Amino acid sequence: MRRTNLFLLACLFLLPGLAWGGVDSDDLPAGSTWYFHADFGEMRDSTAGKGLYDWLDAEVFEELRTELGIDLAREADRITAYATAETGAVIVLDGKISQETKDKALAAAAGAEHFETLKSRGKTYYYLRGDGEVASENVEIDGLGDEWYFSFDIKNKLLVASDKDQLETLLGNKGRIAGAKSHDGALFVLTAEKSLIQAGMDTDSFGDEDGGFDSNILRNTEQVALMIADVAGKIAIEAQLVAAEPEMAESLASIVRGLIALQAFSDDMDPDVSSFLRGTRVDVDNKLLKISVALAPEVIAAVLDDA
Repeated sequence: MRRTNLFLLACLFLLPGLAWGGVDSDDLPAGSTWYFHADFGEMRDSTAGKGLYDWLDAEVFEELRTELGIDLAREADRITAYATAETGAVIVLDGKISQETKDKALAAAAGAEHFETLKSRGKTYYYLRGDGEVASENVEIDGLGDEWYFSFDIKNKLLVASDKDQLETLLGNKGRIAGAKSHDGALFVLTAEKSLIQAGMDTDSFGDEDGGFDSNILRNTEQVALMIADVAGKIAIEAQLVAAEPEMAESLASIVRGLIALQAFSDDMDPDVSSFLRGTRVDVDNKLLKISVALAPEVIAAVLDDA
């Protein structure tokens, strides 16, 4: 799985309880290179979001059930993840995690090359090195290498970090991520009252190893942000890209509009996908390129089924 898709999908299957169920830029530490937040509770309870959740359950969470026998998706309410260049990735899952799930996760982790039980401020956490039985051939999380730390010792949370100090800090903060509030160079975050998924990244921190259209787009941008939300019973999808220069934003907008037009009116295109594309708006404001669409839940479900 390419790393450009990573923050949208791969985090889903490991993955601070935030009061309103979302994140904004103040909640992220300084130097964050990517972030991901998903509110599964909102998806399950939302008429518009239910189809999206069912698709994620079948296409993403099923791998956990198959490989580990863990149905963590049913127990997870929210997931927040981010990474910095200095300390790597941090993942916080909120939900009523059953003892059975904890036991299975620990049993799988114990099959790694090295597994150790540690303590910090009276809290238990674990160190794991090597792929062991917990790795997936299809998943790579940028900032989370072949050694990491995790803990279930904060009630209703799973904490994962690639850095020992980061994990111990989370334990000391009762699982809450200490954001930097406002700071220079902060990643921007798209928000909504009923946000389902939020993600973003600093594109300079990601490589260009795959080439192709998506990498060419990213090469000419500084930041990318994505939001999927329930807005008045419809699934609203919005992506914003910050280009290096205003002229580049206009050029990228022309490319995106052209690609949408070519695909939307293709005789070979599925009608639901064609409807999705024709409803997409592309706007430019200085260096900011905005791509947005709002669709009925059944259209989104049909598009996902055909994906």
